[in-house]
Amino acid sequence: MYIDVVPNRTSPPAVLLRVATRQGGTIVKRTLANLSDWPPAQVEALRRVLRGDRVVAPESLVAIQRSLPHGHVEAVLSTMRRLGMHRLLGSTRCRERDLVAAMIAERVLHPGSKLATTRTWQSSTLGHECGVEDADVDELYRALEWLLARQERIEATLAARHLREGGLALYDLSSSSYEGTTCVLARRGYNRDGEKLPCIAYGMLTNQQGCPVAVEVFPGNTGDPTTVPVQVERLQQRFKLQRVVLVGDRGMLTSTRIEALRAHPGLGWIAALRGPAIRALVESGAIQRSLFDERNLAEITAPAYPGERLIVCFNPRLAEDRQRTRTALVEATERELEAIARMAARRTRTPLSDAELGVRVGRVINHYKVAKHFDIEIDHGVLRVQRRQEAIEQEAALDGIYVIRTSEPQPTLAAPEVVRGYKCLTTVERAFRCLKGMDLRVRPIYLRVENHVRAHVLLCMLAYYVEWHMRQALAPLLFHDETLPGERATRDPVAPAKVSAQARIKKARRTDDAGLALHSFATLLQDLATLCRNTCRLLTQPEAPTFDQLTEPTPLHRRARELLRAVPMYPQR
Repeated sequence: MYIDVVPNRTSPPAVLLRVATRQGGTIVKRTLANLSDWPPAQVEALRRVLRGDRVVAPESLVAIQRSLPHGHVEAVLSTMRRLGMHRLLGSTRCRERDLVAAMIAERVLHPGSKLATTRTWQSSTLGHECGVEDADVDELYRALEWLLARQERIEATLAARHLREGGLALYDLSSSSYEGTTCVLARRGYNRDGEKLPCIAYGMLTNQQGCPVAVEVFPGNTGDPTTVPVQVERLQQRFKLQRVVLVGDRGMLTSTRIEALRAHPGLGWIAALRGPAIRALVESGAIQRSLFDERNLAEITAPAYPGERLIVCFNPRLAEDRQRTRTALVEATERELEAIARMAARRTRTPLSDAELGVRVGRVINHYKVAKHFDIEIDHGVLRVQRRQEAIEQEAALDGIYVIRTSEPQPTLAAPEVVRGYKCLTTVERAFRCLKGMDLRVRPIYLRVENHVRAHVLLCMLAYYVEWHMRQALAPLLFHDETLPGERATRDPVAPAKVSAQARIKKARRTDDAGLALHSFATLLQDLATLCRNTCRLLTQPEAPTFDQLTEPTPLHRRARELLRAVPMYPQR
């Protein structure tokens, strides 16, 4: 008996089980079975049996001793190698450098505490790939001290890569809650997590595209403007930039801080005016609605701001949003205050005291933050409330108007470029969301030693540096708008942003042009983790050493590998 494959002109070949006999001078073939529906592997197994080969079930030959997720580890480590992260951390290999590199990779893959990190190194191939599978938590703390001592050199290298003479440097400040009472950096201040806990502040410096360059940790009660001199010293002294433009928000680069920046030649700045300053310009006649008859931005000068350019912008959608929000808040406050007034009027037998009534009123106005729009009078248990209509109209006159201020002359930066430069601060805010969210989890902070906290924040910044480059390279497989950087440079900087055609197509199809499923960054890493490294053992030779066998990559895995080759190459170890 044998297996015969008979070709067909217009259909797949027929696979037949046949027997051949000799009758006289001719060979007569007789078909015993049609095997065309059998899987190829099953047909091949039968062919080997018919040939007399010894057939053994795979499970009786090889045993898989352990399977560890590997694909996501390979993706992160390959990116780190292209970015020259080991060389960035230290010029020579040592135990501390290996530990820090492994902690950076683990922060991208499975962020957690330092003790949890030593455990998760055993549940993937990362510990083995970095040679740190036997590390304990005390070694990690010592590695953090080693990393902190190299912060200035690391940041100087990143600045040389990503900041350029005459370019923009974006700076913003955030804070995170501290879980404990022992760290000297933990202070009661503006906790941006919205929790009533001590916090630790940290400021990040990036280039115009949002690629992180440096980070600095401050006590939690540090005001935003007081952190600016540190960044000025870093840009001009440590990074050796003769000409750079610092971009900060209106709470960061205040008028007082800008006056101090004038003493630094070569340092330009872009900031924004606060509401009272804009109102003063409107009242002085410097800003009028007629400025926006033809365009949504106009450049003006004002005696109160000598040597500065003021770019006045008007966004009608922003005006509508502010009008709608203010109306809703005023009406909600008025309803609750009127309810308190009716309740106080009913309390004739046990009337409320003025103090008790004031407490109830305070809760309402502190909740909605629109007390400036009401006249409130409390007299002998009677509450009278009246809107300040004139104040509401004055505020409404500023709806949709914001003013960008800069020291840069017209030939250096045109007015639209100034606005675009200021709006690039959203990339720093996106970095903070990534750091504080589920991606890198800079919080909660439990570390008790000041140097450990500083090194922890630096470690998270370096992990975001790796993730930022991975997101750029893997954008075709993610729900990212790949056309956004180009559109930001050409579209109207004031008009409301619109979703691009490519982003709409991605959202509708949920697949790329090749039919591969689109992912978020987190779910793509999870899919890559299904590419495992299997440790196998031959059952027929018990004394033979084990060997590793990788899972066969899927088309998605191969596409991700291809895209990650676009990550820029920097000096290697």
